[in-house]
Amino acid sequence: MSDEELAGPELARAVLDAAKAKRVPPKRRSAVQRATGGRSRGWSGPGPDSRDPQLFGAVLAKLVKTRGWQQPAAEATVFGSWEKVVGPEIATHCRPVTLTEGVLTVEAESTAWATQLRFMTTSLLARIGREVGHNVVTKLHIHGPSAPSWTHGPRRVRGRGPRDTYG
Repeated sequence: MSDEELAGPELARAVLDAAKAKRVPPKRRSAVQRATGGRSRGWSGPGPDSRDPQLFGAVLAKLVKTRGWQQPAAEATVFGSWEKVVGPEIATHCRPVTLTEGVLTVEAESTAWATQLRFMTTSLLARIGREVGHNVVTKLHIHGPSAPSWTHGPRRVRGRGPRDTYG
C-alpha cells in the first residue's frame, strides 16, 4: 500500500509510526525559556499558575514558616491580641507584662483580680493554647498591681532601703 491509497485511521497510524521512527532531537531552549520554565512569556492560562497573585496571608504564613519565626510570632500574638486571647472581661482587668521561656507574667489591676486569675489559671492556659498554640505559654505568673520598688535588676542586697527616707 502506498501513501495515496491510505485514508482515515490507516493514514493517521502511518503518520504516527513515521513520527516515532524519526525522533527529532529536542530544540535547545533559550535563556528566557529556561528562566520561565519553558513557558512562553505572556498571560497565564485560565487555571492556577505560580505567577498568579497570591493572598497576602498565605505569603506571610509561608515567609514566617521558612524563616522559623513561628515561636516569636506566637509570642507576639499573646501581647497583640490579648483581648481576643483571654476575652474582653478579663482583658480589662489585667495585662501581659513579659513572656520569658514559656512563663507569662500577668499584672492584675487589683489583688482581688490577681487572686481570681490564679483560680482561673488552667482555663486561661487552655484559652491561650487554643488561640496562640500549645507550648508557647506553659506557666502563668500572676501578681497584683506593682508598688514602687527600690530594687533595680535581677539581684539585690538585703537592707532597710534608702536611709534618708525610711530611717
